[in-house]
Amino acid sequence: MGWTPLILQMENKNVLIVGAGEVGDRRARRFIEARASVVIIGRNISEDLIKLGAIPKPQEELEKWVKWSDIVVTATNDHELNDNVAELAEDKLLNRADYPEDGNLMVPSSFSIGDVQLSIFTGGKSPLMAKELRKKIQNTITPEDIFQLELQDFTRNILKEKIGNQRKRRAYLYEILNDEIIREYIKVGNIGDAKKHIIKKLDL
Repeated sequence: MGWTPLILQMENKNVLIVGAGEVGDRRARRFIEARASVVIIGRNISEDLIKLGAIPKPQEELEKWVKWSDIVVTATNDHELNDNVAELAEDKLLNRADYPEDGNLMVPSSFSIGDVQLSIFTGGKSPLMAKELRKKIQNTITPEDIFQLELQDFTRNILKEKIGNQRKRRAYLYEILNDEIIREYIKVGNIGDAKKHIIKKLDL
């Protein structure tokens, strides 16, 4: 297939969205949320999107904004225009909503539960199934899992300061993960006492 999932740091990156329909709007919101600078070219750009930070530009300036961008997204129903944008993009990161396999960047279905961010990639075969799989995953992850994530992060930060050996740190992390007292605290949402128990248990 040739594709592999990556997480990109988008802060201060430039994104051009060509097309202001449902897909273009959704892509723009996602990149704005990730703190990218977003320029959008299209008709009927929503006022709400502009208030969020999207900068509307005319199609006549297309070439200028392609050069400005780090990532280019084509999200129009005009395949000829999309092809033209793709040609202008040359070796830039390009996401094509019409023919994803013709670009070099795909934007998977993603969602967050607490600090956990999950993405589902079907290779462009079925956006509908990506949504269905997303629902199943959302129903599987519990609030207890999110609390455990917070406690693992808390423990890791302590261990990094005290223990240089990665294997030893991992052993401690597994102990915390499987500690029955901590699990009981998590069940009732008592994260404060769980952290106190971790500090006492580590005793470093």
